[in-house]
Amino acid sequence: MSRQALVGAAIVRPDRIVDDGALLIEDGRIVGVVARDAVSEGYETVALEGGWLLPGFIDTQVNGGGDVLLNDRPDVGGIRAIAQAHRRFGTTGLLPTLISDDADVVDAAIAAGEAALAQGVPGVLGLHIEGPHLNPVKKGIHDAAKFTAIDPKVLERLTRPTIGRRIVTLAPELAPAGAIRALHGAGILVAAGHSMSDYDQTVAALREGLTGFTHLFNAMTQMGSREPGMVAAALLDRGSHFGLIVDGLHVHPAALRVAVAARGLDGAMLVTDAMPPVGGAKDSFTLMGQSIHVVDGTCRGPDGTLAGSALSMAQAFRNAMNMMGCSMVEASRMASGNPARFLRLADQTGAIAPGLRADLVHLDGDRQVRRTWIAGQMEDSGE
Repeated sequence: MSRQALVGAAIVRPDRIVDDGALLIEDGRIVGVVARDAVSEGYETVALEGGWLLPGFIDTQVNGGGDVLLNDRPDVGGIRAIAQAHRRFGTTGLLPTLISDDADVVDAAIAAGEAALAQGVPGVLGLHIEGPHLNPVKKGIHDAAKFTAIDPKVLERLTRPTIGRRIVTLAPELAPAGAIRALHGAGILVAAGHSMSDYDQTVAALREGLTGFTHLFNAMTQMGSREPGMVAAALLDRGSHFGLIVDGLHVHPAALRVAVAARGLDGAMLVTDAMPPVGGAKDSFTLMGQSIHVVDGTCRGPDGTLAGSALSMAQAFRNAMNMMGCSMVEASRMASGNPARFLRLADQTGAIAPGLRADLVHLDGDRQVRRTWIAGQMEDSGE
């Protein structure tokens, strides 16, 4: 039996920060938080020397990392490399994300995701399939030539049983009648994105089982006085979640603050939409034949179109505090607790609470990642 007591760092709980406590871990699970001088015998003490101890970050949208793009490496090795690259930035749970591609690539990614889960690749929680069932008007960097309609064969592919979590991002206005309901009924987390869906169409999709919004504000209909759009539907709904790319480039900080003020903190999730340069050595890569370069901290195509991001969850966490005015507890909820609830994993991870998996991140006094734990297994390579 493995028992550890993590001491010396302030512990970030879901509702408060414990300044002089000890986090007890037993066989990869959190036992609880006690006073530092109340640790019982039998626990190995791990001194963290200041900073903060938080639940590990959970990222539901990760296209790549470590110079690997999932579309180019839809195999277990590619998924492992992406997860490892993001771990040094505090991400202890993620969904590798496939950008719109051909059916055989989607099949390969689904198979690889299941294999990675079966092999217990650290940090992998499932798979996010973003497209190819999107609206060309809001294609962003996606290749519209890859876009296809949802038909019975597509539904069969997307609803294959999974031992993890699966998100499917689609344009609701293009989904045939009953498709969202069928996906939801099969346990798929359906998200809206790259869409021209108006307010009424989005509300109808929410009633059918839509539960998420992929990178809120980006590639969707905006809120106007007479046409409230998808953004308003997302902010008014109290049962769904939305991802926010908090890099100061995808969305203005004021709009980020408005979103949280309107919806409340519980709906917001930090996501990176990360591309291969995160945790890698290169500042460029190729996506669907296009040369993508990191420019001013984000990834852009030849015409300047945003192409995902060069954002890590550690930086997104810091940005949430610096740009949005979030407290550390609030930023932690957006980076960990809320994504866990969206993924229906709140009974397993996403918070420092008894019984949950010991998925943790240690930040130093400058809020830089120093260590991570996945199921109690520590790795001390950080930023």
